[in-house]
Amino acid sequence: MKFESILSEINGFGKFQLMIVLIQSVSRITLPAHFLLNIFIAAVPSHHCDTDSWLAEDLVFKNLTLDQRWNVSFPVEEDGAPSSCLMYSKPQYHLLFNNSNTTNPTTEPCKGWVYDNSTFKSTLATEWDLVCSNKGMNKATATIFFIGIMIGAPVFGLLSDRFGRRPLLMVSYLLTMLFSVVSALSTSYVMFMIMRFLTGFTITGISIISIVLSVEWFDVEHRTYIPLLLSVVLWWWLPESSRWLITRGKAEQAHVYLQRCAEMNKCKADFTPETLANAVTVERDRRYTVVDLLKTPNIRKLAICTGIVWFGVAFTYYGISLNVTGFGLNIYITQFIYAFIEMPGKIGVYYFLNKIGRRPGQVWTLLLTGVCLIINMFVPSGFWIVRTVVAVLGKGLSEASFTIMFLYTTELYPTVVRQNGIGYTSFIARMGVAIAPLIILLEDVWKLLPDVVFCSVAVLAGIVACLLPETRDARLPEFIEDIEESRLAQQPELPSTPDLTRSLCAQENGSVCTEILRQ
Repeated sequence: MKFESILSEINGFGKFQLMIVLIQSVSRITLPAHFLLNIFIAAVPSHHCDTDSWLAEDLVFKNLTLDQRWNVSFPVEEDGAPSSCLMYSKPQYHLLFNNSNTTNPTTEPCKGWVYDNSTFKSTLATEWDLVCSNKGMNKATATIFFIGIMIGAPVFGLLSDRFGRRPLLMVSYLLTMLFSVVSALSTSYVMFMIMRFLTGFTITGISIISIVLSVEWFDVEHRTYIPLLLSVVLWWWLPESSRWLITRGKAEQAHVYLQRCAEMNKCKADFTPETLANAVTVERDRRYTVVDLLKTPNIRKLAICTGIVWFGVAFTYYGISLNVTGFGLNIYITQFIYAFIEMPGKIGVYYFLNKIGRRPGQVWTLLLTGVCLIINMFVPSGFWIVRTVVAVLGKGLSEASFTIMFLYTTELYPTVVRQNGIGYTSFIARMGVAIAPLIILLEDVWKLLPDVVFCSVAVLAGIVACLLPETRDARLPEFIEDIEESRLAQQPELPSTPDLTRSLCAQENGSVCTEILRQ
């Protein structure tokens, strides 16, 4: 646990840390574009059955006006709109005279569709006719992407705990670029699905590794401050986590990065690689895996609770984000409002996390998200302004819960399994995200059923979050034993002055402190 003392001596919040955040922010800018891409590429424009064959064969049909053609071609749905999936077997000319004495004419599924291209020139739905009976395949394009993320999360978590944060980040950069370009050039639905799966698999490395790498370089007080081609270039200036290097017995490499940090932050650091080797009790022959998250009681409880909360956070967030229709606004305007509300959501998190703590923030953002979903269930569809305001508020709260949970999870897991823990929770979260688009299909059973499901999950996750320990002003745990022995709750806030550091060192009587204070 002495690494925090070392970090405080070389300024755990200086230019070096700012450099880390700026370098990684370039790659993280691309993440929302990938995660929410399906809103636009899988959009379903207005459509109706293709009746061009009747135009060529039936002179009477050809001479009708457009409204008359629709009247004799398509049955009417319950809301009075023409069906987009069914057509009459042949033109029903008697309907032009409102003849109500005739029997119901036979209908058949569309053999082809005509799409309204005023908003979208081309989408997955129009490219491969993923509508009506095939609309599940359209929703599946989002699901398969997030299944890729779900599987990639534990893989990159395991590999980055084994080989380091920095090299696996470069692997994610390069493979994500490759699969993204190929997916854009796909010539078939199957090819596109495979490329989207692989893109999701590799992009998760950027998502989970960058968070951990940043948090491991920040001191306790400042952990809340947190285009791929450019990222590849900037990667060379990105340091490996010295905290991870020390736990792996690589004190000399850790010393190089810590010295660089001290120089950039204009601090004096007189510790040596030998000093760092004693900063943390190293288990050189131990190889940690996801299985270690289940071996002992406290870490097992932590894994179960964070898994449930992560599922609820991601499931609710993407359930709201992917459902941008039904508010009476253009899809682009709705998405712009949804994106705009995320800024105050994130800024608000930075402000109150250090005031009220991680656990209360996580609990209340989830519960209030559920409340917003409940309210919109009872607001009539005609009151689209009210529905939009409530939905946007819910989106902002769900974004806040997402932001909190990333930091919260990183602080909860020990260094030796932190990336494994993030990988595991990301796996569970992406499972929720993969299911979310399919839940929207339940509106065919009951229109309010998707909202009921999303609301219930948000409330349940908020309740489970009450079982997690608070991490505000607590040092990052290094080993699983730190969790099992509950030492974190007993540790004081980090010293910020040389006198307090000497006091803490006197208590610990560690050799690292002697070296640090030798100035």
